Amino acid sequence: MTARIELRTSPHVVKGTSVEHIMFNVVLALLPIAAFSVWQYGLSALALIVTTTLTCLASERLFNRLSGQQSTLSDWSATITGLLLALTLPPAFPLWMGAIAGFMAIALGKALFGGIGFNVMNPALVGRAFVQAAFPVAITTWVPAFAPRRFTEFVPTTFTAPLMTPPDISAWALNAKPAALDGFTGATPLARWKFDNVLATPHDFLSGAVTASAGETSAILILVCGAYLAIRKFMDWRIPVAILGSAALTALLFQLIDPARYPDPLFVLLSGGMILGAMFMASDMATSPVTPKGVWIYGALIGVVTVMIRYFGGLTEGVMYAILLGNALAPLIDQVTQPKVFGEVKRARVKEKQT
Repeated sequence: MTARIELRTSPHVVKGTSVEHIMFNVVLALLPIAAFSVWQYGLSALALIVTTTLTCLASERLFNRLSGQQSTLSDWSATITGLLLALTLPPAFPLWMGAIAGFMAIALGKALFGGIGFNVMNPALVGRAFVQAAFPVAITTWVPAFAPRRFTEFVPTTFTAPLMTPPDISAWALNAKPAALDGFTGATPLARWKFDNVLATPHDFLSGAVTASAGETSAILILVCGAYLAIRKFMDWRIPVAILGSAALTALLFQLIDPARYPDPLFVLLSGGMILGAMFMASDMATSPVTPKGVWIYGALIGVVTVMIRYFGGLTEGVMYAILLGNALAPLIDQVTQPKVFGEVKRARVKEKQT
């Protein structure tokens, strides 16, 4: 009996992993974070998550029809965009603004470039960047977590009529704050540190009892969900490690220079959207580098730029812009960090000797 050897060209499929399978697991990893957000902020957070997700799905289908493509709703990418977008917005963000953010996320962040895999920036962050520029007041209007009536009533701003200015909810927020909280300032921990020099404690972050975007307060839960993706090899673990590590080292350097002015690295890591961005947005396969050296450079760039914006910029948060900058530079990073072809150096030396 003779053995037969079958030769095939690449790609050589060794595992039954598809885009749909990867994206579905990302959705599974995001669901606990979304559920915790609803537990924190109640009906308004749930309505926002549903609105942005449905808008992203509807927009995806619309652009499929306009471009003559088959429906891509089954690949779960639009669902991920909707979930991530909602988690980066204030819990009481007006729903009509959330719908605009969802539409722009798909239109400008994805469809404009040809669909999944061709986008150069994370669609959810593109949508958030648009509404941050268009609705600066609403994007910085916050409500307290764990309000006693969060499951029986909506925050007044949730159902603001389209093109109308959201109402002032300062009085509502003060009345809705949990009894366990001493007060409600209407500012995030980053804003309180930057403008009032008041630092939140690690307990505040770990308990989720801070003012922030819908999905930014559950640091441990985000790390666990991100670790699930890394263990399943659906995410390059080096990217979040590089982001968090470079941010911590940069913060430590500034704290050593002036401890009274700059916060400790733990505050930098736990506050704002640092962990959520590192785990679920910067690690987007379509918008991040693929070379081994490139992912470390990409992650380090995002971490350092985030800290620089927080410390010296006019904004309190810098994760979104740092990731978008990293997305824009990802092709260049890949180009300059390409591994050398086997034998390339040797041929170059031979050519030099011949000349």
